[in-house]
Amino acid sequence: MKKGYVQVYTGDGKGKTTAALGLAFRAVGRGMKVIMFQFLKGMATGELKSAELLKPNFEIKRFAESKKFTWDMTEEELQELKSKVREEYEELLRILKSGEYDIVIVDEAMAAIHSGLLSVEDVLRLIEEKPKSVELILTGRSAPQEIIEKADLVTEMKEIKHYYKKGVPARVGIEI
Repeated sequence: MKKGYVQVYTGDGKGKTTAALGLAFRAVGRGMKVIMFQFLKGMATGELKSAELLKPNFEIKRFAESKKFTWDMTEEELQELKSKVREEYEELLRILKSGEYDIVIVDEAMAAIHSGLLSVEDVLRLIEEKPKSVELILTGRSAPQEIIEKADLVTEMKEIKHYYKKGVPARVGIEI
């Protein structure tokens, strides 16, 4: 790819990760290499199994994996998670800058910011230091204005109606 852009999928609606995965699926079909870093996702999901089928051109790495929400953690658990995320962020930055992948997806980047695991400056550094030829995709609710301003494409998913509010849990193959 000659020129890679920065895309942001944000908003309170469903579909941010799904949009990023759709882009990944399309890119792999064109022979591109894609890596997705998922923050704060700990449960088994269909995309993990699909990624295995698309190797070596598609890979998912999970960062800040936890079975607990950050607000349910003790101070010690939270500090341990933050320390781990610092190491993982350095790995993410190294891989991004390597140019080994055509597309780098940072799923739930905004959740990592809002949880205090990454700073806005950390994510802006990813944007600034990405190689010219790499497409960078960032997802998550409530993207900070500074990130929106640096991005080349921003799509907001807006919830109008969701069956979750009627008590329907996440469904295998649809949400997970």
